[in-house]
Amino acid sequence: MADHTSPLESGQLLSPDIPMLTSPPPPPHPPNIVNGDGPQQVILVQVNPGEAFTIQRDDGQFQCITGPAQVPMMSPNGSVPQIYVPPGYVQQIIEENGVRRVLVLPQTEFHPGGHSPLHHPPPPPPHAHLQAFIPHPHIMHHPAHLYSGMAGGTGDMNAQYISQYHPAHTTIYSEQDTHQPHGRAAFAHRDERASKTYERLQKKLKERQGVGGGGGGGGGLALSKDSPPPSPQKSRGTPPTGGDLQNGLGELDEEAKALQERLNSICKPVVTDIQARGASLSWLAPLRTESDKEPKEGEEIPSEPSFTYEVSVSYNGKDGKYKTTYSGVELSATLQDLRPATDYHVRVHVMCNCLQGVPSEPVSFTTLSCKPDTPSPPRKASGTKSSLVLQWKAPCDNGSKIQNYILQWDEGKGTSVFEQCYYGPQKQYRLTKLLPASRYSFRLAAKNDMGVSEFSEAVPIMTSCSVPAAPQNPELVQPGVTWLCLRWHRPAGSPKEDDISYVLEMEEEGSGYGFQASYDGDELSHTVRNLHRSTTYRFRVIAYNAEGKSNPSPVSEFTTAPDRPTCPCRLSVKGKPHPTSFRLTWDPPKDNGGSDVTKYVAELSDDLSGSSWNQVYSGLAMECLCDGLSPGCSYQARVHCISAGGESPMTEALQVQTPPVPPGPCLPPRVVGKPKAREVQLRWAPPLVDGGSVVSSYSVEMFAPQAEEGREVYQGSELDCTLGSLLPGRTYGFRLRAANKAGFGPFSERSDVTTGPGAPEACRPPHVNCKSPTCAVISWEAPHCNGAAVSEYRLEWGAAEGSMQICYTGAALSHELRGLLPATSYFCRVQALNAAGVGPFSDAVLCQTPCSVPAAVSSVHALRESEMRVESRVTERVEDEEEEEEEDEEASPLLYSPSTCLGLRWEAPCSHGAEIMSYLIDLGERQPILTGPVTKYIIQNLQPDTTYRIRIQALNSLGAGPFSHTFKLKTKPLPPLPPRLECTASSHQTLRLKWGDGPGKAQSTDSLQYHLQMEDKIGRFISLYKGPCHTHKVQRLNESTSYTFRIQAFNEAGEGPFSTVYTFTTPRSPPAPLKAPRVERVDESCEVNWETLPPMKGDPVIYCLQCMQGNSEFKQIYKGSATSFQLPSLSLSTEYRFRVCAIRQCQDAPEIVGPYSSTVILLPPRVDTPGASSATGSKATEAQKPKRSLTDEQFSFLIIALLAVTSILIAVAIQYFVIE
Repeated sequence: MADHTSPLESGQLLSPDIPMLTSPPPPPHPPNIVNGDGPQQVILVQVNPGEAFTIQRDDGQFQCITGPAQVPMMSPNGSVPQIYVPPGYVQQIIEENGVRRVLVLPQTEFHPGGHSPLHHPPPPPPHAHLQAFIPHPHIMHHPAHLYSGMAGGTGDMNAQYISQYHPAHTTIYSEQDTHQPHGRAAFAHRDERASKTYERLQKKLKERQGVGGGGGGGGGLALSKDSPPPSPQKSRGTPPTGGDLQNGLGELDEEAKALQERLNSICKPVVTDIQARGASLSWLAPLRTESDKEPKEGEEIPSEPSFTYEVSVSYNGKDGKYKTTYSGVELSATLQDLRPATDYHVRVHVMCNCLQGVPSEPVSFTTLSCKPDTPSPPRKASGTKSSLVLQWKAPCDNGSKIQNYILQWDEGKGTSVFEQCYYGPQKQYRLTKLLPASRYSFRLAAKNDMGVSEFSEAVPIMTSCSVPAAPQNPELVQPGVTWLCLRWHRPAGSPKEDDISYVLEMEEEGSGYGFQASYDGDELSHTVRNLHRSTTYRFRVIAYNAEGKSNPSPVSEFTTAPDRPTCPCRLSVKGKPHPTSFRLTWDPPKDNGGSDVTKYVAELSDDLSGSSWNQVYSGLAMECLCDGLSPGCSYQARVHCISAGGESPMTEALQVQTPPVPPGPCLPPRVVGKPKAREVQLRWAPPLVDGGSVVSSYSVEMFAPQAEEGREVYQGSELDCTLGSLLPGRTYGFRLRAANKAGFGPFSERSDVTTGPGAPEACRPPHVNCKSPTCAVISWEAPHCNGAAVSEYRLEWGAAEGSMQICYTGAALSHELRGLLPATSYFCRVQALNAAGVGPFSDAVLCQTPCSVPAAVSSVHALRESEMRVESRVTERVEDEEEEEEEDEEASPLLYSPSTCLGLRWEAPCSHGAEIMSYLIDLGERQPILTGPVTKYIIQNLQPDTTYRIRIQALNSLGAGPFSHTFKLKTKPLPPLPPRLECTASSHQTLRLKWGDGPGKAQSTDSLQYHLQMEDKIGRFISLYKGPCHTHKVQRLNESTSYTFRIQAFNEAGEGPFSTVYTFTTPRSPPAPLKAPRVERVDESCEVNWETLPPMKGDPVIYCLQCMQGNSEFKQIYKGSATSFQLPSLSLSTEYRFRVCAIRQCQDAPEIVGPYSSTVILLPPRVDTPGASSATGSKATEAQKPKRSLTDEQFSFLIIALLAVTSILIAVAIQYFVIE
């Protein structure tokens, strides 16, 4: 174990030479052997999380991979590698479920030596997403060197293949493909080529495993002597031949070698856009080799793999140390943060699928020069009161020699405005003629051929000044027990810019050491600590600056404060405690803190918890009297002392108990509820002062009426009692006292209680005095109260003895009632009440109010017009006969006109004991009308269309009653006269009639309306129209017939008379329009035919045919009863138009001409070819067809249909495009 290679340090493991690839971390798995037995083995080394795997590459360098990671490796000789374990651990090969595993286990006894290969894994790479992987063995020039020590060597495997972490993690090797479903994560790269390559490798390995599953074939893996026998599962297959396995692995090597050659063929990069601190770099992807371009038979053309590029930069020469500055998939990169005027060497290498190519040939370039770096601020080399010598260091010139320096200052003004004070190549400068103790700010910049650098930070520098004067003596700010806070002032006359420091010196009285420095600084105050209490110290201050020290200040003496004393001793009670006082005594404290006690303070608390304390004594005496206490209570007492050093701690609380006394007086007993007539219930509260002991019993004494001595009526521990056998309405006295273990206390004050009284007796019958028909005064006498004064009386009043109601409640002995009805009988009775209850009612008394004038008429109505007719019987007919009057209404003539008469009806009011003799009707300005005892009256000889204010009054033998409410009635205007009726238009079926001078249509404000009637066949007039219009069209009449009409006007006043009878006659009807005639050309003539109409009510019908030649006017060419006509001698070059109408020949009237038919056109014939002739003939035939023109009704209907269709289409569009 002495030959082991020492573990690599973390810095070596993370050197820039280690390639960094982006890959997702694989899950932790033990190392697995991918293929089974064979001459060669591909092994996937799984590095668990927290472990490290170290291997030596072919160039001699060591590389460490930290878990989790998965590294593919190959054993060229087909043997299981020998595992070299660290000291204290052994390997054990076991077989489990057909899988052989190598376990690394600790020994039972092991004493570690001076060296251990175990070490902590290196820290994670700079980027968490980049995992460190070792190169695949195929990328090395001599793959066999990888496992040279694993086949039996002694030194190489220990440094290449050892678990570098805790031994509890077991190293396991499997002889068959035991990858779990997620075990492919180690090869699951983002590019498509990687995934396809991994799938092909897995497929080939599984095929070889199925063929060579047995372990007894030639060329198999040579097991060690400690290995178990092959598993039975593998022995069931046919042993493979060595040639098959050799061919399969040969194909795998060729593909990896081709990819490795392509990665090694990377060209050197190209550097562009070189700046002082940066440059741009670009390169080309590696080209395919000849073997890649020609895939083998049966294999698909692989897709272009995804390459990852790493750019390394070196500024120590071509063979110097390179540092990775870029890692990614792009073909260009930008180098930043370079040094100006510096030679750099850049190279690129490619990685793909765990394979890494050799670096490209490095390319060299030199960055440009630039202005110098910002120099450091100048510093003060030396100085006097009027001069300063400044020095500075040269900054980096960045490739161009610094020629001059620029020194600026603010001239001591303290502003941010700087002026140049030096320009030259020197690195120091002397400024003279400055002010003493003044502050100046300086800044520096360097200049070369490329420009001027940035100015440095401004630095303040002060000139020297004289030695400060002696300061004043120090002052005491605040003393403490072990410290003193001092302050002093700046020496007089020293400038503010002078940096002055101070030395505070102290001498302890009697120490003999003299003054010793206790503070050195620039503050004007200081607290000196770690002093002795009540001790005097001497202090002085010395000021100094760069020029020297001042003389000491005058000496000041200060004494530290004394410490607080300890608590007093032996606190106790002197003598025996009294019920309301006790005396405390104590001894002085053992330590007074360096000063005498100025006073003692005693505190007392009546709370055993000690939450609240009250001061009861303050003075120099060492005993005090605590009085004003409560008997039978526990108290806590404590004492502390006060001196110049402060207050001492409190003594421990001393508990004192005062003896009890008899309880104090109770409050007078009180009555519970209302006292009854023969018993009283008393209740009381415990005494306010119980004397320091619990109250055990109570004693109650009672004083009878007019008795001077009391007697005990109750003794017990309860807080209430009930006393009986008392007299009602009597006053008794009671007093109370309480007792505890010390005895009875004093009596309470006397409490007088009156027993409940009885209900009062019945009152005598009341006396009623009627002051007026509507007012009466009732009075009564007070009854016997039975021990309680009458508190109120209740008076009941009513028209019947069994339905009286309370009309008064109060303490008075009389009551006045108003609002009574005259000549009415009433009953009344009275009842007395007191505190004991309600007494019985008195006997009922009957009284009657006197008679009075009638009441006011309350309900007045106007008669309807149907009621204002002649009455066939007496005027005082009752309302039962009104129905018979309505039946005879049509036969009875109208007697009263509503335009000049008003009919009234009212209800008879109450007569108030005297019969109503008459009524008085008041019409305002007119003379009042006096009627008899009736309830219906018609007022005549009034003005039409006039409003009257009417009120009615009833009269009896005692006088006139009040008037009724005033109401308004208006007479109707006179009925209108009938208008003149005339016929404005007529046809054979209709007559338009007009009357009056108004418009044809009715207005909303028309109050005048009309009633038009027409006489029927039996001589009876029937209604045609009723309304406000002034015209009416009578339809559905017969032609040549006379009709009789009459009209009547009516309004609010009623219906006017009918007009005289008017007769109007309808004219005869014209013939119906004919259809367009038919025209046929016959050689040089034409024949015109038309339809036939029947005779109209015996009148014959003839026809009139007109013709228009060319553009001339229509001329009649025939008139007669025939229905055809032949027109000879037609012109072959002229256009003819024909139309026909019917004429009715009346016997006793002129002819009536009907409307003409549509026009028919006859075109001239054309002389042309037979085809053209036939076409011309068809056109002529079409021209001869009648052209039908649209009537007004048809044209209107067509327009309405088009508008409806358009509206529907618009609605559908809005529904589809807008709403949805």
